[in-house]
Amino acid sequence: MTRIDLAEPLSQARLLMQRSTKIVATLGPASSSADVLTRMLAAGVDVMRLNFSHGTAADHEERARMVREAARSLGREVAIMADLQGPKIRIGKFAGGKIVLKPGHHFTLDAARELGDEEGVGLDYKELPNDVAPGVILLLNDGLIRLRVESVRGSAIVTRVELGGTLSNNKGINRLGGGLTASALTAKDMDDMKTVVAIDAEYLAVSFPKNKEDMYMARQLLRAAGGRAFLIAKIERAEAIGALEEIIDASDGIMVARGDLAVEVGNATVPGLQKRMIKLARERNKLTITATQMMESMIENPVPTRAEVSDVANAVLDGTDAVMLSAETAAGRFPVETIESMSQICAEAEKTESGELDRDFLDRTFTRIDQSIAMAALFIAYHLKVKAIASLTQSGSTALWMSRHNCGCPIFALTPEVSSQRRMALYRNVQPLYLEQGEDHDAVLRAAEDLLVARGLVQRGDLIVLTIGEPMGKSGGTNAIKIIRVGEHR
Repeated sequence: MTRIDLAEPLSQARLLMQRSTKIVATLGPASSSADVLTRMLAAGVDVMRLNFSHGTAADHEERARMVREAARSLGREVAIMADLQGPKIRIGKFAGGKIVLKPGHHFTLDAARELGDEEGVGLDYKELPNDVAPGVILLLNDGLIRLRVESVRGSAIVTRVELGGTLSNNKGINRLGGGLTASALTAKDMDDMKTVVAIDAEYLAVSFPKNKEDMYMARQLLRAAGGRAFLIAKIERAEAIGALEEIIDASDGIMVARGDLAVEVGNATVPGLQKRMIKLARERNKLTITATQMMESMIENPVPTRAEVSDVANAVLDGTDAVMLSAETAAGRFPVETIESMSQICAEAEKTESGELDRDFLDRTFTRIDQSIAMAALFIAYHLKVKAIASLTQSGSTALWMSRHNCGCPIFALTPEVSSQRRMALYRNVQPLYLEQGEDHDAVLRAAEDLLVARGLVQRGDLIVLTIGEPMGKSGGTNAIKIIRVGEHR
């Protein structure tokens, strides 16, 4: 029997259809109440990020439960992304909580020290003395503090302050140009994977990977724990840039993590890298998330700056699958308003996009039948100017391939798998919908039309392109394409 889920309000379906780029929002103290969380999802959040740098396993399990419940109350499914903490490359604590560093003064980073003062501070990252030498530049607190190493004496690193300022507890450390040897996966990360599996997260973000081996290890550990999440590599180390293509190939997607990356390679280098990363990932049929300080001023203010508007719009025009909010929704004063603003910016930027589908297909060959069907559907939709593409899919692979190109019309992915529906929430220009599918081919096609019409996404008489697998119910089995006028075949 074929069942149609019509729980989602029509107005919300149309609203989501107006925006191709997805929004990732971070849960935190400002957004962990049921009311705020529900309003955030209603405002357009597609993926909720749980930051494993903060909170306990019980905290994450409760927040995941709340996300599922809030989404269900709205008749939606959203993805959950678990973001691992990674190595703690940080200084220790100060006796007074913070100090002021003055340019020209000496300051010691000592792995053996307990509490710090104006003369020096301890290290959470005990291996730092092995990773530096005289002349190396260390950047603290997102690059606001700059220290030049003068000597290394056992566990102590003697530096001279080049750029001073206020330095407080547990601030991060970066080495200019990269070169820190800390492993991407810590014992805490490996333990946190059990929680990732328990909450059935759709995505797992791996912090600070340096190479493909880091991603291979993360995948093996996750699978061994019983997890099915897609892996997102956070590109935030200088070393990762040199291994970018192999990291992309070893992952399901990447995050352009502009914070730590900018500290290591320089702020001016990041915009060009962002464009390159998004382009490479899309060419390899991988997902992209652009993150860090996208709407930073809205932590305190109800409207974004014009520079932030341009930043978000630029990421959209680069072709990113999603733009991400961190402290803006985790700790900010205006989490719902921030999402509303970001959604509007994305929708406006997308209006200026121009499709170049024919050029995208030049010199391309496809070795899989289902991928060939996906590309054919795009080509037909682009040239025939159809109302929509409807992809009946089990795993979502067909919808993913379609989402790598701009064909000028929305893609509706109809799946009987809730896990696939949630995962596809991150795919650009794809609106995943639940459709239970039996073995009666004609009944399923009629149900697909009925679902799209009932949601107000197409009207009777509209021309749509539909992809399907025959026989039905087989993952990776998309092998047929139909061009139909809604309602005419009945």
